[in-house]
Amino acid sequence: MRTVHYRDLGLIDYAEAWDLQTRLFEATIARKRANRDRPGSEQVPTEDHLLFCEHPHVYTLGKSGDQKHLLLNEEGLREQGVQFFPIDRGGDITYHGPGQIVGYPIFDLDHHFTDIHRFLRTLEEAVIGTLEAYAIKAGRIQGLTGVWLDADDPFKARKICAFGIRASRWVTMHG
Repeated sequence: MRTVHYRDLGLIDYAEAWDLQTRLFEATIARKRANRDRPGSEQVPTEDHLLFCEHPHVYTLGKSGDQKHLLLNEEGLREQGVQFFPIDRGGDITYHGPGQIVGYPIFDLDHHFTDIHRFLRTLEEAVIGTLEAYAIKAGRIQGLTGVWLDADDPFKARKICAFGIRASRWVTMHG
């Protein structure tokens, strides 16, 4: 079983958390590249990291998103003290703010399984299991990524957990 290095970053600016996960992501990819030229006995293992934090008010826009989905333009967001970042993960617009737990998994899937969809389903199961430990019933909605309360009722379903992932060389980032 691989060790996952866990860090609780507390309340942290989005850009600062982005810089940290980018450094960990790039270091993991660099290590994988260096290992290609080494015999198996001399390879340096990659490490998995799980960062948890909260952010001041911020919206992020994934690669498949549309800025038209923002209800305020960037100037309006700034006036409200809300940051905005277009980023290189999948998905559309996501809000993060104080009191909301954000997780950033930087995992080398070569040491787990090389299947992004399976990775996302595994993350969903971890969230569902954690919520269950707090007596909160949650589930999935067929064909969608994320975790919902009242997932069985399309009129009452509310998303409690969203995922946006980027992967390169089977190394993940975002969350």
